[in-house]
Amino acid sequence: MDRFVIVCLLKGETLKFHEKLVEEVCDKYKVKKQKLPAHFTIKAPFETDKIEEIETTIENFIKDKSREDILIDGFGHFRTDVVFMKIIPSNGAIKLHDTFIDELKKVSWLHWKGHEGKEKIFHCTIVTRLRENSFTSIWEYVNNYNPQFNTYFDNISILKWQDFRWMTYREYAL
Repeated sequence: MDRFVIVCLLKGETLKFHEKLVEEVCDKYKVKKQKLPAHFTIKAPFETDKIEEIETTIENFIKDKSREDILIDGFGHFRTDVVFMKIIPSNGAIKLHDTFIDELKKVSWLHWKGHEGKEKIFHCTIVTRLRENSFTSIWEYVNNYNPQFNTYFDNISILKWQDFRWMTYREYAL
């Protein structure tokens, strides 16, 4: 069985800013770098030997869909162990996401946890698994920046865990 995750990869200036900030924070505060590129998660990691069913679901879903606006606007955090860039999705992006979740939920073997699916907090993680004693310093550091990017929910991508990192398996453009 292989391990996969479904995301929207963020590109352009958002990606460049994210890569630079993650590098700075991880070097300066000696925290572990995440193994995913700039993204927001659509479906958390899962294991399967039936990825073709997910591919078909995505291929059918995107046929009549187009990209939707999202805004990157500042920072947020979950508890004191995750710092992220806030993503404010347009109404169209929320509808696109939620409609796709409905399609994914038709895949009988795909399991869901409580924080997955609709009603999610859209975000792009900078660092995770922080020890409580490093949170305040990192939070203060990132808030010296003010990321403001108009970008898009313009892809649905499957990443596969291989060689101890997440690699793009398939990217579907909207």
